[in-house]
Amino acid sequence: MDALEKRLGYQFMDRRLLEHALTHSSYANEHRGLGLTSNERLEFLGDSVLGMVAAERLFREHPNMPEGELTRTRAALVCETALHQVALSLDLGRYLRLGRGEDAGGGRERPSILADATEAVLAAVYLDGGMEAVRPIIEALILDREGEQSSGRDYKTALQELVQRTPGSAIMYRLVGESGPDHCRVFVTEVSVDGIPAGQGRGRTKKEAEQQAAKAALEKLSG
Repeated sequence: MDALEKRLGYQFMDRRLLEHALTHSSYANEHRGLGLTSNERLEFLGDSVLGMVAAERLFREHPNMPEGELTRTRAALVCETALHQVALSLDLGRYLRLGRGEDAGGGRERPSILADATEAVLAAVYLDGGMEAVRPIIEALILDREGEQSSGRDYKTALQELVQRTPGSAIMYRLVGESGPDHCRVFVTEVSVDGIPAGQGRGRTKKEAEQQAAKAALEKLSG
């Protein structure tokens, strides 16, 4: 836990909050005798805290940005893909408390579990140290990547420009999967160039999934 706190740049006064944030429902179910609860409620709180901090930052720093663009930019910053990347930078999977079956099934690498745990950890920081503690963490790990996430919305254009260098080439995006409840859907899109699959992407909207697929295709075709 010391290494995780160091990566976060925050030392908990009550480390039990951090342990709670890292407790998956599968672990809590296997250890009911210990009276453990999963991190799902913390995930709910963390999502709200993250959304509020992101909205405030965008509102203050982009006074001329219309509501629709603010919403899209915030969605790109706090989407599952972005939170998964944050979890990887924190090596969060190493610290998760998972049930035996979930662990054996690759739960420590599953994007949805890691993204949810990221939100739960942010909630734990908020409960432990308040907004003044969690805000700089959110800014450093997530919001300072605004430019990177925003540029992601141009990957489709960049891919189109690359493919158009070859006359007659065509791009097609296809939805190949979706999961999760209605309020938190995750879409998987595949992009093909001249009928050949070139990349896949995940996102909480179909547009975001297409952008991530385009990014994967660009990396493949430019590599």
